[in-house]
Amino acid sequence: METNPHILTLKMFSAREYNINVSSISVFLFHGGIRTLALRIFNNLVSYSAQRLLGENNNKLSQVFSRISSGQRIQKSSDDSAGLMTSEALRSDVRTLRQGVRNLNEGISLLNVVDGAINEEVSILIRMRELSQQSATGTIGATERQSTNLEFSAMRTELNRISKTTEYNGIKLLDGSLSSTASNQISIQFGLDSKDDNNININRAVNVTSLTALSLNLNALSIATQDGAVKANEELQVTMNRLNKISGRLGSTHNRLERSLNNTLTSAENLTAAGSTISDADMASEFAHLTKQQILVQSSSSMIGQANLFPQGVIQLLPS
Repeated sequence: METNPHILTLKMFSAREYNINVSSISVFLFHGGIRTLALRIFNNLVSYSAQRLLGENNNKLSQVFSRISSGQRIQKSSDDSAGLMTSEALRSDVRTLRQGVRNLNEGISLLNVVDGAINEEVSILIRMRELSQQSATGTIGATERQSTNLEFSAMRTELNRISKTTEYNGIKLLDGSLSSTASNQISIQFGLDSKDDNNININRAVNVTSLTALSLNLNALSIATQDGAVKANEELQVTMNRLNKISGRLGSTHNRLERSLNNTLTSAENLTAAGSTISDADMASEFAHLTKQQILVQSSSSMIGQANLFPQGVIQLLPS
């Protein structure tokens, strides 16, 4: 009788007849002489494989949970060592630039204080010049000139007070502390390093010399007489020109700081975007991965239960 090679043949052995240990019995199915399946009860390889895959899927699911909860794609160096180094370097640069932004804002605030005080002094000089012009005319008498001189002196006293008391964070501003020859220079640092291109020396830029009445040669002026009023008028014109030049330097430096501020803000924004691309998690992608890993964990758990039932098939092969 010929054997049909397409018919699956099962050969069964009695464990008791051949004195075989049941814990290691293996039953093979042959098809055309090729082994296609092995049933084992001592080592359930299918269950081991399913358990390994379950562990891997649980680890991946934990990583997805961590990325979603933190919003960060890189949690530790093993996730992406090169990306972590790059993102940390960018984060450091961004924080440095943002501190530079605060420094520039403080520098602008300092210049605003100086500018406001000088504008007030200019207004005082304008009034003093107006009074000197009034006193210089020959149509008023000595009494009127005395009254006018009182206001002139009061204006000079106020100008002197403003020069001596104007300050920013304890730094005197109109007593010569902002002159280019001052011993303590004020620099605004705003770049990523300490090179000269990344800081502005306020003293050299604005050169605000002492603006007290003594420094401006105003103490000796008097408009109590007509000749004194004429002299005061000329001296006040020179003083106003001096303050106007300082105001021009203040305005140009103020505009420079604003341009530097805008550029620093733009650089910080672009570096933040670059760091975000590297380190931030793509939430849409992570939620897709979450669904995937949850399904894989559930299916792996289910398959472990199914795989644990495989060895029970051996019982059916033993004779009753």
